[in-house]
Amino acid sequence: MPIRVGSGEYTYDLVEGWAKLPEGWKFTQVAAVAVDEDDNVYAFNRSEHPVIVFDRAGNFVRSWGEGHFTSAHGLCFANDGTLWLADNVDHTVKRFTRTGEHVKTLGTLGVPAAEGEPFNKPTDVAVASNGDLYVSDGYGNTRIHVFDDSGAYKFSWGQTEGLPGVWDGDFNLPHNIWIHKDAVYVADRENQRIQVFDLEGSHLDTWPDFIQPTDIYVDSNDIAYVGELRNRMSICDLSGRVITRWGRFPTADPGMFYAPHGVWVDSHGDLYVGEVLEGQRLQKFRRVR
Repeated sequence: MPIRVGSGEYTYDLVEGWAKLPEGWKFTQVAAVAVDEDDNVYAFNRSEHPVIVFDRAGNFVRSWGEGHFTSAHGLCFANDGTLWLADNVDHTVKRFTRTGEHVKTLGTLGVPAAEGEPFNKPTDVAVASNGDLYVSDGYGNTRIHVFDDSGAYKFSWGQTEGLPGVWDGDFNLPHNIWIHKDAVYVADRENQRIQVFDLEGSHLDTWPDFIQPTDIYVDSNDIAYVGELRNRMSICDLSGRVITRWGRFPTADPGMFYAPHGVWVDSHGDLYVGEVLEGQRLQKFRRVR
C-alpha cells in the first residue's frame, strides 16, 4: 500500500524513489524546487551539482550551475522563462537560462551590502506580472527589495536598521517570497507567520499558526502550500485557513519531514517538497483524485 498523507481534496500518495539521480550522485540539502510548464522539476540543492533537472517521471534530464553557487537557497521563474536564483552566502541573486547559461548577477559576489541595502544573505526571489523582481533579504537584513526586469533598483520595505520586529510590515528573517494576483506573500520565518502585502509594500494581512515557515507556493486555484522548517507541511486557502497539514516531529520516515525548505506544485496537482538539515532529499506526493 502507498504511504498516504493529507486529507479531503488534498490527499496524496508518496511516490517513493521518484528522483533518479545519476550513479554516485546525491542530494545534500534541497533548498528549493520549481516546476516548469512541461512539468520538468528543477531541484536547487547544495551538492556539487546545484541545479538538477528531472522530468515528471523523475528521470534525470541535466544539471548545471557548477561553480556558480556557494549556498543554494531560493529560485523562481522570470516571465521570459529564465530562472532567478538566490545564494544566501555569497550575497547575490543570479539569472540563468533553463539550460544553465549565466545571464546576470545582482549584488556583489562575496560582499554583504550596507545595512538595509541589497543584499546581505538574500533568501528568495519572486517576479510580478510586470516583470519586477522582488527579493527577500533575509539572514543579514530584514527587507524586501524590488528591481525592474533589467535589474535596476526601485525601492525596499521592512526595517532599515536590520533588527527583527514583530509589528505588521516588520520581519524577523524574511525567508521566502511569492507573488500571486499582485499580492506579495512573505514567509516571515522567525515571527512564525506569513505576511501579505500589495506590490508597493503596504500590509494587507497576516496569517499566524505556522512553525518557522520556509516556503510558500500559491497555485492557480488560490490554494497556498506552506513548508515549515519544524517538519510540517500545511495547505491553506488565501485567508490563511488551514485545509490540511501533516508532519510535526522530525523524522526521515518516507512521507514525513525533516526540515521542509522548498515547495512547488505541478500542472497535475502533484506536490514536491525539498528538505534541508538532516532531510537532504526531494519528495514527490501524487495527488489522489
